[in-house]
Amino acid sequence: MPSKDRAPRAYGFLLSWRWLGILGMAALFAAACVGLGNWQMDRRNQAVAEIRRVQQNYDKAPVPYEEASRYFEAPDPDVKWTTVSVRGHYLAEDQRIVRNRPNHSAAGYEVVVPFRVVSGETIIINRGWLPIGNNRPGYPDTVPAPPRGTIAAVVRIKPSEADFDRSAPEGQLASIDLASYARQLEYPVKTGSYGLMASETPPPELAPQELAPPKVQEGSNLSYALQWITFGVLAFVGFGYMARQQARIDREEREIQEPSGPGQRTGPPGKPRRQGSDDEEDALLDAMGL
Repeated sequence: MPSKDRAPRAYGFLLSWRWLGILGMAALFAAACVGLGNWQMDRRNQAVAEIRRVQQNYDKAPVPYEEASRYFEAPDPDVKWTTVSVRGHYLAEDQRIVRNRPNHSAAGYEVVVPFRVVSGETIIINRGWLPIGNNRPGYPDTVPAPPRGTIAAVVRIKPSEADFDRSAPEGQLASIDLASYARQLEYPVKTGSYGLMASETPPPELAPQELAPPKVQEGSNLSYALQWITFGVLAFVGFGYMARQQARIDREEREIQEPSGPGQRTGPPGKPRRQGSDDEEDALLDAMGL
């Protein structure tokens, strides 16, 4: 019967520097997998929060600008996509187009223009999308002018974008970074959020295309997170399997080098003597005295 301390001695090699190094690499790999899994979970949580905002705000009845004016000054993530009714006129001379804006998987431009509300405040309205032009590289073929006179519009609140720190030709913007846009204007503009066009009255004869509605699909981030966590667990499973195999090899080598009973023949170290028909024939001839 094997002694009680045989199992601990069988895995004593785990305390060697080599195996401690392997364990450390497995732990680092598992930590990296957990970190990537958490990153995917954060992305999934952001997608779920965005879906919730779209479902709650996108199709709600518009609120008057007076109730939502503070959100154009300082953005609030919870009111993104909220519809707001505004009344005023466009400042068409300061219209800009924004580069590299996809819509329905097609590349193009978006048109932004300052809008002077009847209260005297100025906000930025994104009037829609234009396809890439064929006449002049880097520009749309036509940019519809905003309608003149007093306009009643319904817009959806979107926060200002980041500054991409990229240059753009005159009359264009690299992103809808309202602070950068405001520095090009000679009057104050609210720089927290802008309005994405939903409708305007009276409707113009020619207008940019309406932007595609936001997606309400969660995506594959949750499955990716679970995959990364599984990889991290498998790192320790693999380490355990390697340790078990090494313990088995060490045990077999000890059994070869240490005979289990008197008179038992052993083969060369590392090569167990295989019992077969030749051994049985030798034993029979010995018993017959031959």
